[in-house]
Amino acid sequence: MKREVQVYYGSGKGKTTAAVGHCIREASLGHQVIIIQFLKGRNADELGFLVKLEPDIKLFRFEKEEAFYLDLPEDKKLEEKKNILNGLNFAKKVIETGECDFLVLDEILGLIDLGIITEDELISLIELRNDPYKLLLTGQNLSPRLLEYVDVAAEIRQVKGE
Repeated sequence: MKREVQVYYGSGKGKTTAAVGHCIREASLGHQVIIIQFLKGRNADELGFLVKLEPDIKLFRFEKEEAFYLDLPEDKKLEEKKNILNGLNFAKKVIETGECDFLVLDEILGLIDLGIITEDELISLIELRNDPYKLLLTGQNLSPRLLEYVDVAAEIRQVKGE
């Protein structure tokens, strides 16, 4: 396995689902998988079934509020931002220690869109480890600058329907 950075991005639905499919494939190959979800709110049950796949696939969420970040009042956003940054620090630790073979940072690109982290911070995270590992990022927007640090990028966009 080589170092590889992949991104699923775009305005269409299915980025997280595509990432989970990739996780299942990696786990079936005997690789340890960690998913860290951002900006989904505490009540996001779409991946609840993944607990059945532990310890091969581990899911972490650091947000405490049930509501989506943008729907929170300003005081709650400040608190939630701290929780989100704890998740980012956990991701750094996972990469630095080689705790898994495949790491998914679900909706991390949205943290840039919201000004919670900068592109430079995400680039530093990407560059943390040169050993063989795979990193998959998801979110709506992928800047040309970030694209330079990515090996594979797939845009998911809606062409019909809601």
